[in-house]
Amino acid sequence: MDLDIRGRTAFVSGSTQGIGYAVAAALAAEGARVVLNGRERTGVDAAVARLRAALPGAEVSGIPADFADPAQVDALLEQLPEVDVLVNNVGLFGLADFGSVDDDEWQRYLDVNLMSGVRLSRALLDPMVERGWGRIVFVSSESGVNVPVDMVHYGVTKAAVIALGNGLAKRTRGTGVTVNTVLGGPTWSDGVAATIETIAAAQDAPVEAVQAAVIGQNRTTLLERFIRPDEIADLVAYLASPRASATNGAAVRADGGVLTGLL
Repeated sequence: MDLDIRGRTAFVSGSTQGIGYAVAAALAAEGARVVLNGRERTGVDAAVARLRAALPGAEVSGIPADFADPAQVDALLEQLPEVDVLVNNVGLFGLADFGSVDDDEWQRYLDVNLMSGVRLSRALLDPMVERGWGRIVFVSSESGVNVPVDMVHYGVTKAAVIALGNGLAKRTRGTGVTVNTVLGGPTWSDGVAATIETIAAAQDAPVEAVQAAVIGQNRTTLLERFIRPDEIADLVAYLASPRASATNGAAVRADGGVLTGLL
């Protein structure tokens, strides 16, 4: 299916690896001009080179910015071209006991996971409405619905992202702009892989065994495996296209069935 986004300009936050990179690759493969983002210039340049090598002829560029720093976000916005598709993907996650997460860490999670989308959408949504077309897609998580006890800080920010997407969609009434949210499930991203490797090293166990044990503890996943980043990216790319014109204000699941018993 041709998603009809050739020539559109897309910005994907947090896109040097994992789900964000997969989203950028999916959009570039459909002919969109894609702007990548990461915290460091070296990482951004490496991701741009990697995507150009994978998709010769693709129009790919990158802008570094750390979304924990509002000043860097302002500088990024000054460098962005006119954006047709905004994918709010950047995010932090990590296991932590609720009592061990101090105010500074809460603020860091809020700045990156929630306020990144607030700041980018505040700058880019109204121009989309004025031009009569645009797409904003938030990458949230099933953890925003079923908040994990060992990641309360993460789950709370992802719940806020779902609410943000719902509220912003109401600002697009009667326009060609849509705002939607993707609820991902357990995904084998670079961050998850690093966490599993750390656990495996601490337990002196094979990575594959820990990976199987972790996903095995999730009794509600129907896939019974980790989701691949490209499986999330395919849904994001669809929602970013004119093909999804009748979908607005939705929280669309790509969770592998994790939330089946809850909704």
